[in-house]
Amino acid sequence: MANSIMKLTATFVLGITLMSVNSIVIAAGDVAKGKVKSAVCSTCHGADGIAIMPAYPNLAGQNAEYLESALKAYREKQRQGGMAAIMQMQANNLSDEDISNLAAYYSSLK
Repeated sequence: MANSIMKLTATFVLGITLMSVNSIVIAAGDVAKGKVKSAVCSTCHGADGIAIMPAYPNLAGQNAEYLESALKAYREKQRQGGMAAIMQMQANNLSDEDISNLAAYYSSLK
């Protein structure tokens, strides 16, 4: 009896884990679409995500969740200072899908 409960519990936990992983994969952006959309970004952040000047941050290898959060904050004008005005204008033209795709692309670079 105890063995059956343990197997049932393990199956339940495995099922929940697989559903969670599937949700994460579905939410991930499209790297290829992000690369196409990154053409404008490359002016400052470099074609390979390595900034062309020290004033601009490198985006290659950054955490996707951080990049999404930062771009959405720029779009909502929640981030100020530095180059925020330029980033706000750029991010204003991005949809949530664009942001997710850009984040996926830049986080895929090493």
